[in-house]
Amino acid sequence: MFGKQNKMKRRYLYSYILFLLGVCGGSIVNAQDFRGIVYELESSSPLWNVTVKNLRTQEEANTNREGQFNIKAELNDYLTFTLPGYLTDTIFIYEEGVRRVYMLRDEESIALDEILVKRMTDSRLAIEIAKAQNEGKSVEASQQRGGLRISPSRVFGRKAKQARSKLALLLEEQNNRKVDRIFTPRLIASIVTLNEEELALFRERFRPELKFAETASPEDMRLYILDSYKKFKEEK
Repeated sequence: MFGKQNKMKRRYLYSYILFLLGVCGGSIVNAQDFRGIVYELESSSPLWNVTVKNLRTQEEANTNREGQFNIKAELNDYLTFTLPGYLTDTIFIYEEGVRRVYMLRDEESIALDEILVKRMTDSRLAIEIAKAQNEGKSVEASQQRGGLRISPSRVFGRKAKQARSKLALLLEEQNNRKVDRIFTPRLIASIVTLNEEELALFRERFRPELKFAETASPEDMRLYILDSYKKFKEEK
């Protein structure tokens, strides 16, 4: 009788230990360390003592002298970056891996090009899009003259033309980011076999249109990746 009781006690003990391991294991998976490096946008120099805050948990961390930070975060979390003399910015965590963040000095104008646009965080990109849209408008409101009127300087002026050119670049980058949050390396790797270098090239070369990415079913996306993979191999 005592032998049966001891066996039952051991069985309950083992079950309890497995339960604790499961709980702890789940906590480890859900609360991962998110690592990144913060740079100044123009000089690409690392920024020290930037305050990094997880808006969901309110946890904060600071960058070291190499611009590195480490904070508990999960996918879909938002992180803010604050440093006196720089514009506060926010990033959205949509994939794993070390993230590079570029901060812009406050009240400092920048000359946009493709490289700088790719370095911008999502919130900074939205600000530059709104700015370019306003500068590139061909119609303006006039309180003195009443109503709306066409502004020749806004249509043919150099600044307006540059703004419209920048706007196209900014909108393209914004759309690409929306697609990349769906057309992820993890999704591609689950369907076809590519090494790290090939995967980056494949993702850039065969990035689908935004409308397709947002409306495609899982099967549609799988077929698209398989078809693109075939073309990728033939091109090589």
